[in-house]
Amino acid sequence: MDYIDYYKILEIKKDASADEIKKAYRKLARKYHPDLNPNNEEANKKFQQINEANEVLSDADKRKKYDQYGQNWQHADQFNSQRQKRPQGGGGFGGGFSGGDFGGSDFSDFFSSMFGGGGSRSSSRSPFKGQDFTTELNLNLLDAYTTHKQTLNINGKQVRINIPAGVENGQKIKLPGYGAPGANNGPAGDLFITFNIAEHSKFKRKGNDIYLQETVDLYTAILGGEKIVETLNGKVKLTIPAGTQPDTTLRLKGKGFPIYKKETHFGDLYIKWQIKLPTNLNAQEKELFEKLSKL
Repeated sequence: MDYIDYYKILEIKKDASADEIKKAYRKLARKYHPDLNPNNEEANKKFQQINEANEVLSDADKRKKYDQYGQNWQHADQFNSQRQKRPQGGGGFGGGFSGGDFGGSDFSDFFSSMFGGGGSRSSSRSPFKGQDFTTELNLNLLDAYTTHKQTLNINGKQVRINIPAGVENGQKIKLPGYGAPGANNGPAGDLFITFNIAEHSKFKRKGNDIYLQETVDLYTAILGGEKIVETLNGKVKLTIPAGTQPDTTLRLKGKGFPIYKKETHFGDLYIKWQIKLPTNLNAQEKELFEKLSKL
């Protein structure tokens, strides 16, 4: 019979700590649990291998024996005979594991030869959290600006969720209990949603601030005036000071994006003025500009 690498089965390193072994086991056991994979012979076989690996590596004495002999497991009986000569303190492994209703067919020949068969089936009846689900949700910038509800189709089930204003592109939120049902009365898994927010043609978001460019004609920039500008929450009338230079930036405090889960708090809006020069001047207009240039 072949040597079985229990570390490889649990996908851990040979120097893994007890906590790392426990985490690896629970992760894989949840994935391949028979209750979550009905009529799947391959998953059931994998689950038995995971249980067998955990039976050995989660017990300090059994792991020591396994590590000591490794591929020379055929000499394990020598190890047992030496231990039988010592005082029995905290439980050995020559006679198998306690609480054994884990039928011999559930263990490999390698396990039976090295440890004498027998083990605990309690792990197969332990409650396991259901599998987590992940999904992506596409929003436009205006969607992300306001709190609203959307309905998602998750694994054939309609889930209505509340999306708080201010979510960012790439942000992930967790909805506990919206994943797959648990096994053996274990809790349901969770749903993780990643938001993809498309860029807007006009408004550019950076954190909670919004940036946009607006044009003013040359005469307004020189003489001053007013301009109505569209923001995310309505139109505002702005005063253009006389002598406004190209790329001058105006800050409107509190006119930016709502802060996530703080809807009464907003970032700022930054407006950069672009000066639009007149084109296709007629003769009279050119003459006036020439006179201005000589003043």
